[in-house]
Amino acid sequence: MLEKLGLYFSFPFVRYALIVGVLIALCSSLFGVTLVLKRFSFIGDGLSHVAFGAMAIAAVINLTNEMPLVLAVTVVCAVLLLRTGQNTKIKGDAAVAMISVGALAIGYLLMNLFAKSSNLSGDVCSTLFGSTSILTLTKTEVWLCGALSVVVAIFFLFFYHKIFSVTFDEDFARATGTKAQVYNLLIAVIIAVIIVLAMNLVGSLLISALVIFPALSAMRVFKSFRSVTVCSAIVSVVCALIGILLSILYGTPVGSTIVAVDITAFILFTLCGWLLRRRLA
Repeated sequence: MLEKLGLYFSFPFVRYALIVGVLIALCSSLFGVTLVLKRFSFIGDGLSHVAFGAMAIAAVINLTNEMPLVLAVTVVCAVLLLRTGQNTKIKGDAAVAMISVGALAIGYLLMNLFAKSSNLSGDVCSTLFGSTSILTLTKTEVWLCGALSVVVAIFFLFFYHKIFSVTFDEDFARATGTKAQVYNLLIAVIIAVIIVLAMNLVGSLLISALVIFPALSAMRVFKSFRSVTVCSAIVSVVCALIGILLSILYGTPVGSTIVAVDITAFILFTLCGWLLRRRLA
């Protein structure tokens, strides 16, 4: 197995996949804790469907580089979701359902009407559940992903205390002068960027798992915001590495393998948390 891994690591595309996978997993985990605690998990799921619709539009108009369009559409929809969710006539969960299901349906309809490939079902499946495109990344795409990941990480570190206050007590944060609405908007935009980055790794339907599972796993054992965030980042990166390596070795789908490893980690952390509570009781 080690010889096989050594052979694979000699290829640049494998190294690119590992670098991008680790960066995406790290960014996803940093904001996963905030999404879970603020009950914003549904936003990630809704935006992943929007990204699918944007990718379908990019495919229809034959864009060679679809990321700018997908990123722009997803960010705009993130802002709309946040604004619409504050509307008393359309509640937050209804707004997410309306935009996400609509984007998913329109995307699939466009792919059917303007099919560019004879294997439409394969194209749709790979977009929804991930594909081997993570293994066909160019050096430019790796640099772009790296730059966006650095921006996400710097934002989280620079505004850590603001994110912490908005996450736990938004009313108190607003009373102390923190512009909670601005930070909520920035968080939604950052989540949109993470969604677009993760599309090639796990597919649009599995992105929420990449964001949520590491945070939930860390919460089984740790209690403070900082320790949960650090643990979530470690779990996410390790699971992504293991998932990508298993996928390369055994030829399994990349996204599904990573999520399966995340689920295994969640079960292990749940068991560890139960044992710790029982020991302290």
